[in-house]
This record gives sequence, structure tokens and C-alpha cells, in this order.
Amino acid sequence: MTDTQRRGRRIMMTRSERDAFLAGERTCRVATVSGDGAPHVGALWFVWDGDALWLYSITRSKRWAQLRKDARLAVVVDDGHEYGELRGVELAGRAVFVGEAPRTGESCPELDAPERLFAAKYFAMDEMPHDGRHAWVRLTPETVTSWDFRKIPG
Repeated sequence: MTDTQRRGRRIMMTRSERDAFLAGERTCRVATVSGDGAPHVGALWFVWDGDALWLYSITRSKRWAQLRKDARLAVVVDDGHEYGELRGVELAGRAVFVGEAPRTGESCPELDAPERLFAAKYFAMDEMPHDGRHAWVRLTPETVTSWDFRKIPG
């Protein structure tokens, strides 16, 4: 094992640290792939349910169109200003569209939990407001990488 690999393991977040971090952060950056292979990155709100990242995206966005053609995506959630404060999580896998698009609030039991989490996190509400412009994308990550530079010995 190389020094870099050992250091990477030392600064990895535990599952509980990762879950708490993802529950607390508000903005992620979502990377998608265009038809010609060019990357596209945009900021988005999200919720984490412990197993999947739920993205609430405008259905007329470049991101949505790209995911419809190529479901591969990567998402980064990070925080910190000084080097020793940097921490984050990168999740990668394939997008799965859940519920109607755009979302108008039709019954969809799979969305009950993420919509409750999202409504509380971003709107301080018990129920999700639907604007007829957004819809849900679920990312159940195939790979997860995390880092917390606060764990680096000073």
C-alpha cells in the first residue's frame, strides 16, 4: 500500500460522518455528459436518505436532457475554506428518474421520504410544494469517495 493510499484511508469519512455531512449540506455540484462527451457541471439542491442522493431538477434544463440521453453522473458535495478544513463526498453512478416529470404531486410512495426531507430542509415545511417545473432523479451511488482534511495530523 502506498503512502497516498494510507493517507486516503486516514482522511476518509466514516459512514456516520458521511451521512451527517450529506444531511447538513445544502448544495451539490452535478456533473453530466453531453452527446459529444463534454462535461457539464451545475449546482443543485439535494437530499440524502442514507442510501441514495435525491436531486430535484428543472425538467427543461440541460442537465435533465443530458441525463435522459446518458444516465451517467457524478455529484460532489464539499465544504471548507482553509486547506485543513476541506471535506467532501463524491458520489457516482447512474440517474434513475422517479415519479412524473414534471412533478405535480401524483401519488408516488417512493417519493414520500425524499419529499418530506426536501420540504423540511429547504422550505421548513411538512409537505413538498410542487411547481410543475421540477422532477426527481435518484442516484444510488456505485462509487463513493470522501475526504476530511481535518483528520490530517497537524
